[in-house]
Amino acid sequence: MLKVNSINCGIVIDHITAGNGIKIFEKLKLSDVNFPVVLLINVPSNRLGKKDIIKIENKIDLDLTMLGLIDPSITVNIIENDIIVNKMNVNIPREVAGLFKCKNPRCVSNFDEYVTPKFTLQHANGKMHYSCNYCEELTTYSI
Repeated sequence: MLKVNSINCGIVIDHITAGNGIKIFEKLKLSDVNFPVVLLINVPSNRLGKKDIIKIENKIDLDLTMLGLIDPSITVNIIENDIIVNKMNVNIPREVAGLFKCKNPRCVSNFDEYVTPKFTLQHANGKMHYSCNYCEELTTYSI
């Protein structure tokens, strides 16, 4: 049995769909930090069957919007003195700015360096897409 110690002060990103943990690890650039970080992959879970978990022995700024784009089932636990002091659920964001590009090559957000790409969540054809706030092009995100 694998045993990973609890953390005294930091963050636990839990309920990550199996396989998405490495994406989050890379997006947060956790391989570049100088404090302990643990990435657990394919951990047994009653709710998900299998899940990934990331334990960070430090407090860092997390982009909850980016986490919601990767995996909306995530929970983020803030730990202080071995106790969970805050538990946050992550959801699919309704609005996104600057995390991906519009797929319309003529969109102003793709060629004007002063324009940040902004999108609003839309439901179309039974799927969720993001509508560009500038040209209204439907874009599926890939992060």
